[in-house]
Amino acid sequence: MKKILIPILAALCLTGCELDETIYSSIYTEAFYKTAADAEKGLIAAYDPFADMYSGPAGTLIADFSDDQTYPRGVVGRNTLTLFTYDVNYTTQKSNSRTNESPQQIWASGYDGIEKANWIIAKVPDAVMDETRKKQIIGEAYFLRAFYHWMLTKNFGDVPIKTTPSYSEADAVVGKSPKAEVYKQIYADLDLAFAAGLPSYPAVDKGRPAKEVVNALYAKAALYNEEWAKALEKAQAVITSGKYSLMPDVRNVYKYDQEDAARIENMWAYEVDPISPGRSHQLVGLCGPAASAGAEYGRTTFGSMFAYQKFYNSFNPADKRRLLLDTTFVDRTGKTVPQRSVTPITTEGVLIKKYQDPISTQNLIPNIPILRLADMYLIAAEAEARLNGATPAAYGYINTVRKRAGLADLATGLSKDAFIEAVLQERAWEFFAEGDRWYDLTRTGKFLTVIPKAVNPVYPVRNVTAKNKYFPIPQDELNANPKLEQNPDWK
Repeated sequence: MKKILIPILAALCLTGCELDETIYSSIYTEAFYKTAADAEKGLIAAYDPFADMYSGPAGTLIADFSDDQTYPRGVVGRNTLTLFTYDVNYTTQKSNSRTNESPQQIWASGYDGIEKANWIIAKVPDAVMDETRKKQIIGEAYFLRAFYHWMLTKNFGDVPIKTTPSYSEADAVVGKSPKAEVYKQIYADLDLAFAAGLPSYPAVDKGRPAKEVVNALYAKAALYNEEWAKALEKAQAVITSGKYSLMPDVRNVYKYDQEDAARIENMWAYEVDPISPGRSHQLVGLCGPAASAGAEYGRTTFGSMFAYQKFYNSFNPADKRRLLLDTTFVDRTGKTVPQRSVTPITTEGVLIKKYQDPISTQNLIPNIPILRLADMYLIAAEAEARLNGATPAAYGYINTVRKRAGLADLATGLSKDAFIEAVLQERAWEFFAEGDRWYDLTRTGKFLTVIPKAVNPVYPVRNVTAKNKYFPIPQDELNANPKLEQNPDWK
């Protein structure tokens, strides 16, 4: 009966009535951003792609599974990142429904976030609302746009710069800009964000960037762009602001019941809550033992992500950060499980303890750190050394981090190159499993020599090549955008 009625109704409308159709699409209309409520909702929407990026969490996993510290159990396509066998279509990730763990998610979320930030920047200035809050919302949008562009360029190199909303489909078709231009845009956006009157910690909402966090992102972006003076200036500004400090016990940065206290160091993070439905991430489940065997790790864990034994062995036994790794665990009967039985894939399984959640059935509690104060000390140490050599100031920055870890001061008298190497190693110990190390290796060119040595019985050979410095632009994006070109090494 329905098959008969539908064409009859259609015919009647064609002959006897006119349809006034309102078209809704991803291209925003002029009807929004008129009020304070609109502006606040628009800003929340601009964070949604950030959550998409970190719920996989592609924001950490594509780096962690590529580096010399952590590796995955080779299921659902995760080993293509470790073995560098992914293709421009990210075929394996798609076929295993794991796009949320792939570089394609970074691209999609990055430009989704930029588009939403652009609407705020373009439309909120005309909203009828408190002027102080208006400036803050626009400043936050500039910060997010800078962050999204930074995530894109550190993963793909030259990428399109998008600074205006897409009023039409044609507006969305933009070609690539050189990496240097992308960084100029990042700096310009961060300058505007800093001038927008954002609150300082602790008078800042959870998950939102404080004024000091703008400088923190600026410092890290400048480090990656090898602008040492700028990196040093911004890192020093965060350190000397007095708003943040290192937690006395490094383990408390990650404990589920220390989340609020940890914000004194964990300046900006992907924030999650123990509710359902809600935004979560997989790291609790990935890092805990298989079959939910270790109560302290989580109620539901899979045994899918481990640290290399060689990396574990690189720690000084006195280093408190090594306590965030383990070669044994206590099972639910109270029995200590030896290392040979931690995982069936190798007798050298090393568990990661940065994302433990022993109480939540939703695995939602642990935040994922993105910018920490320890990073500012090590950025300052590296930038100072690259500018002036291994000065007392450079030693002071790195020794602050080492002291918290329970280590002696770094040996004096190091050459400039040896000191910088020591800083990079310190970064490896400090930020493992936080999506950081791979970018240290690519920005310094060390990935080609370091990665082939980061092997184990699970991955005895890792054939990294020069083209792996950046991920390929997803073929879907190339198909959709005729102005976009693939990265040269991936053509």
